[in-house]
Amino acid sequence: MFKLKSIKTQLILYLLCFAVFLSIKDRDIAFLATTLIAVIASSALETIILFFKTKTFKITESSVITGLIVGYALSADNVWWNFVLASALGILSKSLIRFRKKHIFNPAGFGIFLALILFGASTQWKGTYLWYIVVPFGFYFAAKIRKIEIITGYAMVSFVLFGAQAILQNVPFWNIFGYFSYFYIFIMVIEPLTTPTRPIGKFLFGALLALLIFILTEIGVKFDAELFSLLALNMAVPVLNKISHKGGRT
Repeated sequence: MFKLKSIKTQLILYLLCFAVFLSIKDRDIAFLATTLIAVIASSALETIILFFKTKTFKITESSVITGLIVGYALSADNVWWNFVLASALGILSKSLIRFRKKHIFNPAGFGIFLALILFGASTQWKGTYLWYIVVPFGFYFAAKIRKIEIITGYAMVSFVLFGAQAILQNVPFWNIFGYFSYFYIFIMVIEPLTTPTRPIGKFLFGALLALLIFILTEIGVKFDAELFSLLALNMAVPVLNKISHKGGRT
């Protein structure tokens, strides 16, 4: 059920309002249309899957969020079925790719990455650089779901690496803030079920994510470095949980 007190419902409302704002600001009705397609595809498929499991119809908050993120990330110039496939692949990954009864990959990230690799889709990350809108709400959501450590680890490593690079290239340090995809960091990366559960693990998750993105970007990989890095760190979550669990005992 959708309840205003639910952090997921609040995230849905935020993403919907932000989407309307961006479509008006940029005069981009196509963005709203393709986002709606993604939401319908993700929520419909998960509803069908849950019906076969429970014999009841239910639209989940998480499926709507997956569709919304797909809509923000993929360019509205893509053919409509790319949004359907990205959303469907993300939802299917939750049921088909699991470890200890939990899904491994960030659903939206998994679906978007495969859409890029397999179907030649392109991304736009709508509104990602409007930091004055994304960051305040992002911190609120991260605090609510107790994932601030991920943001901290990511920020510290990014500042060190990109800061050192800026110094070596003799460019202003503040330019590094233009490198960050704020929507990716504050909305997608902190997804609660595919990230570590303990503070040490969360910090390492964010730090290693930033490090891997920097390395892949510097060597010039042909695929999306941010999405690949997120999925790679998703696979490392059981190890990070184990490390942080041991660390908590010492």
